[in-house]
Order: sequence, then structure tokens, then C-alpha cells
Amino acid sequence: MVVVIDGKRIAKEIREELKKRVEKLKEKNIKPTLAIILVGDNPASILYITNKQKAAREVGIECIIHKFSEEAEEEEVLGLIQRLNEDEKIHGIIVQLPLPKHLNEQIILDSISPEKDVDGLTPFNAGNLSLGNERIAPCTPKGIIKLLEKMKIEVEGKNVVIVNNSNVVGKPLALMLTNRFATVTLCHVKTKDLKEHTKKADILITATGVPCLIKADMVKEGAVVIDAGIKYSEKRIEGDVDFENVKKKASYITPVPGGVGPMTVAMVLENTLILAESLTGVE
Repeated sequence: MVVVIDGKRIAKEIREELKKRVEKLKEKNIKPTLAIILVGDNPASILYITNKQKAAREVGIECIIHKFSEEAEEEEVLGLIQRLNEDEKIHGIIVQLPLPKHLNEQIILDSISPEKDVDGLTPFNAGNLSLGNERIAPCTPKGIIKLLEKMKIEVEGKNVVIVNNSNVVGKPLALMLTNRFATVTLCHVKTKDLKEHTKKADILITATGVPCLIKADMVKEGAVVIDAGIKYSEKRIEGDVDFENVKKKASYITPVPGGVGPMTVAMVLENTLILAESLTGVE
């Protein structure tokens, strides 16, 4: 019998724990504050930010949105980041991805102070992760790891296939799973015969944004299937997995929405608090 993993429930439990840490900061007159930078009107990005802002308010974190038009110049965004880096009242900074194509994503991310890098995407924090320091790890991989831990799904010695090789999900997640002695295969858009790889997975994790990419015949019987993909339309939100058919073969599976998404948001809050506690000396 398949277990549908309730990411909403687990994320709510984590938020309850985070509330206590926020109260500890507020007792010392410190208001943990997150700044989110949005460039353009990407519907999925707006949805993510709305969810982050709502969750932040719930636990007592101040969330400030800085919005630029689609045509914003790189210098404008970099100027704002510099001001936020220098503002002692700001404890965490996120640049919502993807950015418009005329902006250099890496230059913009690199300009964030590592001490305020909530997404863990600066070279300093990415380097720390590669050395096994997971204090500030990208939020979706961190949320997936937390989800597996909360469900007591063992990864040590397991064959894990990740369908995503981005700096935001696939690469950091592969490092974190390798730290836990999983055997990891990283697939991507250039992978030949994806099915050949996915059918061998004890744990299959996908995050491509291609609806129904993963079909039942691509999944091993009894596999754990984690769907971190998301495709937003006016009618609905879809994941990468053909959920209704794949769940007949899986032992555990995450729904979209309600699986990985809430965990990502919870890790945004957790990382913000870690940074706020570090910047203010409150442990």
C-alpha cells in the first residue's frame, strides 16, 4: 500500500518548532527579517513568494518584497543587494529565480553576502556544502532530505536517481545524499534513455517542470518517488510524475502540490533563522 507523503503536515510541524526560535530572538528585541527580490511577473515566482510571505508571517518572520520590472537593469538589482547586505536589520536575502534572460544570474547571486544567503547559492556556501557543511544548504534539497528523514526513509546504500542537474536542486541534493552514503545517479536533459536509469532507482527524485515526464513504466516496483517538479498554469499546478499511475507501483510518493513545495518554504524560514541567530549572536 503506497504512502502519500504529506509535506503540508510535516512543514507545519517544522514551522511550530521555528516559532519558538523566533520568540527567543524577539525576547532580545531582534526581529528576524527576510528580503525577497523579484524581477518580472513570472506566475510561478509570484506563487512561491506569496507562499513564503504567508509562512514567514505565521512564524513571526518579517518578509519584505522588493519588486523590479521585467526590464530592470543589472546595476539596479546589484545596487539593492548591496544596500541589503549593509542593512543590519536584514538577516536573509533571496533573489527569486528564474531571472529575465538579460540579467546574469550568477553575478547577481554572487553579490549576496554569504552571511545573508538564504538559498545557499553563493560560491562560499556552495563550497561549504561540497565539503560536507550543510548549515546553509539550498532550500529544496534541504527540504527533500528533511522529508526523507521525517518519514524514516533510509538512504544509506540505496540507489538514488535525481532527474535534475541544476545548482539549485540536483547538484546540491546529490552532494547531500552522497554525504549520507547513497549511490547517486544525476540525470539531465542530455541523458540518453532516461528510463534505463529511473527503473533502477530505489529512490527517484525529479525536478524538471515537465508534466507527466515520469510514467509508471519508468519506475521500479516499491520505489520511493519524490516529485519536486512544478508547472504552473491558470487551471492547475502539475508535477513531473504521472501521479495516479505511478502511485500504484511506489511505496512512498509525494503529491504536487502539497509535497516538496511546503518543505522548501519551511527551509527558507529555517535558513533565515539560522542566519539571524548567527548575525545577532543568539543561539
